[in-house]
Amino acid sequence: MCLLISCSSEPPKARAIGEAYVGPASVILRSDLSSRSDKLAEMKFGERLELLSTRRALVKVRNMGGAEGWVDGKHLLTSAQMAELKRTIEAAATMPVQGKAKVFDALNVHAEPNRSSPSPFQIPPGGVVDVVARKVEQRMPYRPLVQSLVTTPAPSKKAKKKKKGKGKEEQKEEEKPEVPPPPMPPGPALPEDWEELSRTELPADPSKPQPKADDWSLVRLGPGKVGWVLSRMLYMNIPDEVAQYSEGKRITSYFSLGEIQDEAAKKQHWLWTTLSKPLEEHDFDGFRVFIYNPKRHRYETAYRENEVTGYLPVVLETVEVVENNKKMQTPGFRLITEDKEGQRWQRTFAFLGYRVRMVKKEPAVKPAAQPAAIPTAVPLPAPAEEKKPWYSRIARIFGK
Repeated sequence: MCLLISCSSEPPKARAIGEAYVGPASVILRSDLSSRSDKLAEMKFGERLELLSTRRALVKVRNMGGAEGWVDGKHLLTSAQMAELKRTIEAAATMPVQGKAKVFDALNVHAEPNRSSPSPFQIPPGGVVDVVARKVEQRMPYRPLVQSLVTTPAPSKKAKKKKKGKGKEEQKEEEKPEVPPPPMPPGPALPEDWEELSRTELPADPSKPQPKADDWSLVRLGPGKVGWVLSRMLYMNIPDEVAQYSEGKRITSYFSLGEIQDEAAKKQHWLWTTLSKPLEEHDFDGFRVFIYNPKRHRYETAYRENEVTGYLPVVLETVEVVENNKKMQTPGFRLITEDKEGQRWQRTFAFLGYRVRMVKKEPAVKPAAQPAAIPTAVPLPAPAEEKKPWYSRIARIFGK
């Protein structure tokens, strides 16, 4: 009986040395390192895994069902990355929509603004999504952070054995601590132009290759589904009879300011923002209001500003104006622009039928430039002070 019990007992499980989460929509768990090895399980996005060991880019994990196998480390997210993705989803749920966009082919939605980061969601061909934010990010190689969580133990230092045959006086001399080196002499004085020499914003050298960057948009597919996609793959879902006036510029946001009846059809009045040059830090350099003229059966420009430095989000709201000594409520919008001195202003406009008038202008808080909360390249040490995520500027606009 003892022999039968010993034969039926299962071998002890390997001790977990960390945890990770599945990043893509689905990942295959393989029995061995080869991609042709047996399939043990299919894991879904967000599933928690236990880290067992690593071998270069591959990681041995154990899922909640107890199956142990190998996956590529680039498909895994750390606990910090998963928590940041959840915060992004929660923040995007309260952001104002900057317009709906459609795609013609299937498009991967990434967890981070990086081409090689995990893709938990996918937009189907012909799908429509809500655009809520925009960001320009340098193109860098994606390096998974899971391997950094798995550290090999340092070799233990063996105690030095005392050599036999030596007297007590010789042993005491060997046990004496080493004399520390003398202190460093004082350094030379700073040059008079040390401020000029320490500047990091140097003019770009055209002879050297400049770092590449990508324009990303934060999109919302549905409840709990948010991620980053390349902006150039999105097409703002504004009617073609209006989009034809874009003059080659990219439409970054658009809104309906009301509708009007044109015989048997209904037409919309539109507001949009456009960007002339790609990869700009600001979100638009011009905005325009189109009204539909039912007599001429065409769209006409009611208001337009070019060569501005503007930032999203643009927000629609009801504005109170005074016309002929009477207060009235009318549709309107507010946006943020920056002047030549770098001061940002929040301007409010009222849409009065066929006229647009600015009714308010007040200073806007300029958010400090913050790095990405989760590095997509070489992991850096955590900063000494807590830094706010990228979407804090939008929350600050709404006073939250």
